[in-house]
Amino acid sequence: MRGESWEQTWGALAVAVVGVIGTLGAALLTQSRADRLKRHELEATARQQREDRAHAEQVRQHENRLVARRELIDLRRACYISLNTTARQYQTAQINLMHALRARDDTETQACVEQLEARRLDFRDSYAEAQMIAAGAVLTDARAASRQLNKAYGLLKRMVAGGHPDTIELDALETETEKSWALLSHLRAAMRHDLGVDEGSGE
Repeated sequence: MRGESWEQTWGALAVAVVGVIGTLGAALLTQSRADRLKRHELEATARQQREDRAHAEQVRQHENRLVARRELIDLRRACYISLNTTARQYQTAQINLMHALRARDDTETQACVEQLEARRLDFRDSYAEAQMIAAGAVLTDARAASRQLNKAYGLLKRMVAGGHPDTIELDALETETEKSWALLSHLRAAMRHDLGVDEGSGE
């Protein structure tokens, strides 16, 4: 009897130990799974946060590029308006002086010479600004127009210095003036195209 009692006691103890171990093992397994799940959730959250930050940075950079583009367009628009205005005024002053020379009006000629010098300086300043801001295609046309305007200016200065020019000289000057008009027209078209406001832009 005593032997059976000990066997029963040991058997019960073994069952109890196995039960405790099983319970502890199940708890540890459950905890391990919970920890693994939590770690996966944290990793997923961290990954999502990195993706969100990367996306936000891409959006910020895109917005910065848009702002920079708008600022450049505004800057070029102001530059082009100034260049167009001063170029036209420069040529108008040349035409006025040409007419004064044709009329052989010395008083009017002198007034036109003074106006021409002022318009030339205004155009020079606008052209210098355009050299730093204008798009390449615009600058190419601006350079051609500037050379032509300055060529006509040089002819006018020589005529003024030489006294009253003859009809042949004035007709040659008028031809140069017509070339200036054509080049200025090309320049305006290039500026409008660069700003996206010309008829062919589709806007």
